[in-house]
Amino acid sequence: MGDGDRRLTVNGSLRSVPANPPRSLLDVLRYDLGLTGTKYGCGEGRCGACTVLLDGVPVNACQIPVDEVGDRSITTVEGLASRGELNAVQQAFAELGAFQCGFCTPGMIVRATALLRDDPSPSETEIRAALNGNLCRCCGYPRIVRAVERASEIGRSGGGRP
Repeated sequence: MGDGDRRLTVNGSLRSVPANPPRSLLDVLRYDLGLTGTKYGCGEGRCGACTVLLDGVPVNACQIPVDEVGDRSITTVEGLASRGELNAVQQAFAELGAFQCGFCTPGMIVRATALLRDDPSPSETEIRAALNGNLCRCCGYPRIVRAVERASEIGRSGGGRP
């Protein structure tokens, strides 16, 4: 690690990235670390395609300067699986085909994972409210909501972690 490098904890691993020039967390994740599951959508924090967990809280990575991340923990969609096994949300999205083009899927999965961690049995209204900041241009919302409900069932039955 060089003098001009910044250390980040991403998906449980300490990673080193160049500190200059100043960039968004999204750019660093995609272009320096190769974590392309985090998508560039609008670049304005309005679509949710770039959602990651920052200390467990869903944030739009396009709006977070990497300089402000510090020693916080970052989890991307790639970091949700454990020991090669999908988490309950990933499993439910795959099982129910809760995607069409798939562009919004990683952000939806990350945000839904945070929701189910905090509330293992959300109502449909709570699911829709939690996903409100994530846009699906294909209008696959009914399948997405159903997948989150299914992930809740899987998690409660002990078939997977959120």
